[in-house]
Amino acid sequence: MIPYGRQFIDDDDIRAVVEVLKSDWLTTGPKVQEFEQAVADYVGAKYAVAVSSGTAALHAAMYALDIESGDEVIVPPMTFAASANCIVYQGGTPIFVDVSSDTLLIDLDKVEEKITPRTKAIIAVDYAGHPCDYDTLRKIATRHHIAIVADGCHALGAEYNSSKVGSLADMTAFSFHPVKHITTGEGGMITTDNGNLAHRMKIFRNHGITTDHRQREDHGTWIYEMIDLGYNYRITDFQCALGMSQLKKLHDWVARRRNIAARYDIAFADIEGIKPLAVRGNVHHAYHLYVVRTGMNEGDTERTKIFKALHEYGIGVNVHYIPVHLHPFYRNKFKIGPGLCPVAEAAYQSILSLPMFPAMSDADVSQVIESITKVVRSFA
Repeated sequence: MIPYGRQFIDDDDIRAVVEVLKSDWLTTGPKVQEFEQAVADYVGAKYAVAVSSGTAALHAAMYALDIESGDEVIVPPMTFAASANCIVYQGGTPIFVDVSSDTLLIDLDKVEEKITPRTKAIIAVDYAGHPCDYDTLRKIATRHHIAIVADGCHALGAEYNSSKVGSLADMTAFSFHPVKHITTGEGGMITTDNGNLAHRMKIFRNHGITTDHRQREDHGTWIYEMIDLGYNYRITDFQCALGMSQLKKLHDWVARRRNIAARYDIAFADIEGIKPLAVRGNVHHAYHLYVVRTGMNEGDTERTKIFKALHEYGIGVNVHYIPVHLHPFYRNKFKIGPGLCPVAEAAYQSILSLPMFPAMSDADVSQVIESITKVVRSFA
């Protein structure tokens, strides 16, 4: 089975982790700050805050913005549940705005009609690794005095108008899950140019306590103060060592993803029944996912048949995502459901994510292309 995504760990990664495992610091040690600085430097941000997951990164961003009960945050539905869950964790209300049919990114023409006096932020999801239109987002946010949080969990290494994702929004959340561009096992990061936001997030990840163990040891004291209710969202030093080792290979890995995508683009250009998502001209796509529409008129039933047939051929296609507002929790808690975001709902009926990871061989890519072509043509 060729999976839709997977990590790649080499001997350099293993040596980096083992070195830290033999050191005095397994957590809250020097590697955390080193990794933060490395990611900040890579994306071109002033600050970075490392946490235990991409979900924790999003939650920390919502905390830093003081999202609370009565506040609204705009978010697209074509994303993983964490993009909206982070709002609910803080007591806020997610306001779902539909997506554009060609890219499945948030439809900026529909954002302003959902802004109210209670709106405090927009979460812009760089779906599949394609950056959103940050110029337009910034104009909207400035006009209404609201914040932009980029969910860049798909988009480390992506660029918009020659600027890297991570430097374009007020805060950007990244994920280091094994299927992402680099991995720390589990882990996440928030980048920002705002020192106050970074400070708040560092306290939030450590139970709301102002200092961690290493800082107290450096100052020769045991005293600490909990000034707010935070969480244990800390990341370990050996995870950060792995992340730094992986970061050195990110440029080549993103290039390989783009190479695979180019082969898919060419192969599927003239095949009826399969259509890749659009890529806008001013972006450098990071291709966490390579998403296609199956192009069938019979909806989810037909797509499910294609999904099962491809798995029988050993092609581990997946579906990203069930629109968040259709999940039972959101339907029950917020009294929403089908019809709220018709473009996302229609897209969900036909999309598939094809295998996409740097360790794919050329033979793997050829096998994916041949199998998908055969299956789709048989159904068409």
